Amino acid sequence: MSRLQHTLAAIERVILGKDRQVRLCLTCLLARGHLLIEDVPGVGKTTLAHTLARVLGLEWSRLQFTSDMLPADIVGVSIFDRTTQKFQFRRGPVFTQLLLADEVNRASPKAQSALLEAMEERQVSVDGVTYALPEPFFVVATQNPHEQIGTYVLPESQLDRFLMRVTLGYPDPASERRVLLQSERRELLQETPAVLNGPGVLALQQAAREVHVAGALLDYVQALVARTRVELRLGLSPRAAQGLVRAAQAWALIEGEHAVLPEHVQAVFPALAAHRLELQEGDSAASGSQIADALLRSVPVPV
Repeated sequence: MSRLQHTLAAIERVILGKDRQVRLCLTCLLARGHLLIEDVPGVGKTTLAHTLARVLGLEWSRLQFTSDMLPADIVGVSIFDRTTQKFQFRRGPVFTQLLLADEVNRASPKAQSALLEAMEERQVSVDGVTYALPEPFFVVATQNPHEQIGTYVLPESQLDRFLMRVTLGYPDPASERRVLLQSERRELLQETPAVLNGPGVLALQQAAREVHVAGALLDYVQALVARTRVELRLGLSPRAAQGLVRAAQAWALIEGEHAVLPEHVQAVFPALAAHRLELQEGDSAASGSQIADALLRSVPVPV
């Protein structure tokens, strides 16, 4: 069994009945993206994030977002040292390999904005000084539906920095029965060993980048992206298009393929596109996932 298969199996021992979502999470990491897990409380968002951190063997920190959070609580703060008569920068929780940003949409937009530079450029600028973040750097954020009390809608600029959004949903009856019969998820998590480590993750990310992408496949990706920009108020950005190729390469690597196929693009497209797409004003209400599925049906597959 390959390292990737061992990793998937370890995560799926804790997160039951969510094989596709787990595979999408690993795909997001291998594509060097950031992950947003959205759903109602109690379905396992934080448990999934904790499981990823433990199995991947990365240095990680957890940050609970609240309405009174300040940017300094995320990136750090400069404190005056009387001994040296200079300001010393104390690094915040963002200086880690895996940042678990729990309930990210409970913080104000000002606090949320502190993550923008870190997620895009993998660095933090404080008081005119730029500090590089560790590699790999992976943000796993959870959020509750924005209809719930005490939440802020994430701005488009921040949503676009999340390569994928995954929704867990309620478990199927068989998986829920296993959850009821087994011990607490936290106990299982403590017994789960690390399968990868930092250098191992970096090696797999490089392997994903080396998966072959044919010209016809790029034509298909560009056709999908172009259709979103014509039919929707907000289509896919060039950053999203590049991310779609990287995600398809990562999915192909997990599948054991040496080249990206159209079905790999189709497998990752809803998770990558749904949180970025908006209908024209006046159009009938439809979820991002429904829009993404309709786009996949409307764009011919290359043969």
